[in-house]
Amino acid sequence: MKVWDGFIRFFHWSLVLCIAGLYFSAEEGAMELHFVLAYITLALLATRLLWGLFGSESARLHKLLHSPKAVFRALRRSEQVAGHNAAGSYMVLLFFALLLVQLLSGLMTTDDILTDGPLVQYVSYDWVEWASSVHHQNFDFILAAIALHIAAIVIYALKGKRLVPAMITGRNNALQETAVVKPAWPAFVVFAAILAALLCTWGYEPLVSLI
Repeated sequence: MKVWDGFIRFFHWSLVLCIAGLYFSAEEGAMELHFVLAYITLALLATRLLWGLFGSESARLHKLLHSPKAVFRALRRSEQVAGHNAAGSYMVLLFFALLLVQLLSGLMTTDDILTDGPLVQYVSYDWVEWASSVHHQNFDFILAAIALHIAAIVIYALKGKRLVPAMITGRNNALQETAVVKPAWPAFVVFAAILAALLCTWGYEPLVSLI
């Protein structure tokens, strides 16, 4: 059964590559690349949130909202559903929150030498200091969330429930229920428009430096 549309799969694996690239570029001091990857990530996340309002059933944001009781039940039964179960939904929401904090704080971050985020000039120095501190510390939480996510995938695999193939093919033949999966092209159009806007405004100089 088709579960994940093309944009959700594109978002997932693109996010994996972008986070790896952001970590590498920050460690190596390749700030032009870091900024370009950050704008790509911001466009991905913004599109994913919009697609969560109008996209496929399994992509809808309201499908991620569950009671704590439902989370504990999902952890006990390791149930498979058309989309994220209650426990997985909490992980997705956590990733969204951490990424928003990371991206927004990065826009106001400076190294006090050569590199300023595009919003640094619009906020006070106290805000810049606070945002810079948050930007560095929050990435540790992102890494911890990634480790937890991978651990959950391994545990599910040991129980005979493989989650990775479904995020590659979009299909899960073990499910009985159906899901409404919409064509993904509107999401790709929105992503391209948001990314173009970001690169033409904030990302023009770092992009030209890379080219």
